[in-house]
Amino acid sequence: MEVLCVYRYITGLLLCLPFVCFGQKKELKAQLQEVIAGKKAQVGIAVVINHKDTVTVNNGHRYPMMSVFKLHQALAVADHCQRNGLSLDTPVLVRKEDLKPDTYSPLRDRYPEGNVSLSVRRLLEYTLHLSDNNACDILFGQFGGTKATDGYIRSLGLHHFSIEATEDEMHKDLSLCYRNWSTPLETARLIELLLNGHLFENKYQDFLLQTMISCQTGKDRLVAPLQATGAVVGHKTGTGDRNEQGELIGINDVGFVRLPDGTEYTIAVFVKDSAESAEDTAGIIARISEIVYHCTMYNRKVD
Repeated sequence: MEVLCVYRYITGLLLCLPFVCFGQKKELKAQLQEVIAGKKAQVGIAVVINHKDTVTVNNGHRYPMMSVFKLHQALAVADHCQRNGLSLDTPVLVRKEDLKPDTYSPLRDRYPEGNVSLSVRRLLEYTLHLSDNNACDILFGQFGGTKATDGYIRSLGLHHFSIEATEDEMHKDLSLCYRNWSTPLETARLIELLLNGHLFENKYQDFLLQTMISCQTGKDRLVAPLQATGAVVGHKTGTGDRNEQGELIGINDVGFVRLPDGTEYTIAVFVKDSAESAEDTAGIIARISEIVYHCTMYNRKVD
């Protein structure tokens, strides 16, 4: 919990500092447009700096979220638990039939026979840390399915997204991946609400933020250029299969970054229908992350 103590300290400190504004939005947007020019993919980007300055590129499209929607689900689960007075340690029975054999699932690999009771907390760790598909669908089964998650996110005032299909449904019909979509800015706004909207009591909010910070997937994306900077990064990735045209349906990473001086920004990068390799597609996201970091660090000004 040490990271969260620092997190709260810096958040409080920001209230005492003069507002740090990004005065070079056009420059940042131009650099981002340049880096994605000529890529064999549709790339959407949203950045919100210190909860105020917003830069978007190609935001007017629907991007398949892939496992990014597990973040939306986690918030809906936390809301359900808070409203019903449930602890994150509430047990959930995981049956063998819940553990689909033909999908990505460290949970299944750990408990191949099922019939084990795991806490809501542990299942959320599997979905947010490791992007486990079976854990995701088990939580959908326990907490109202995709409609409940979609409805909760809409109750927050967000509408430029849709959550309709489970992981198992997307696996059986890849076209359904396009039914779980968001604009980059709408996902960045969701993260902003988690950071600053006081959605949950500390016991829920701290858990969600810490689990994003300790995410184990996609370290070659947003996190890659920031590892030696002292930045605190919390994020959630999404990774899709290839569609009938041989394109990667979606390679994504979304999250928040807090720099050592207290500057904070939220970033969402979605890459849709990429004909690039998986490595090169992840590299696009890493390069975008690097540009945003450097522009934020060295080109901001005080209002």
